[in-house]
Amino acid sequence: QVRLVEFGGGLVQPGDSLRLSCEASGHTFSSYSMAWFRQAPGKERTFVAGITQSAEYTSYDDSVKGRFTISREYAKNTVYLQMNLLKLEDSAVYYCAAVDGMVLSSKSRTYTHWGQGTQVTVSS
Repeated sequence: QVRLVEFGGGLVQPGDSLRLSCEASGHTFSSYSMAWFRQAPGKERTFVAGITQSAEYTSYDDSVKGRFTISREYAKNTVYLQMNLLKLEDSAVYYCAAVDGMVLSSKSRTYTHWGQGTQVTVSS
């Protein structure tokens, strides 16, 4: 049973930074590629960033390139999303996702396991 739990959401101001964490359990973390998606009210869930199981490759949506960084720490079975220079439009529920193997995909249907989400609100 793969379980993903997100942490780190909150209320911040434009220009602030926030780091999200996703702790994985119930599987071999090193064999899973991971990703972050987000969903704003009334909108579809969209890709934010992804990282392959070896961390050799990463991918970002254009809207967050240069501001967000995805990384993973194998000793803690955790994937992170460092978010800098946050904007109002970054407000959303952020979800962690996982899929077995070397995968770098922006399509939500690719991922087989999901966390419950953590709310990020950027407001002045």
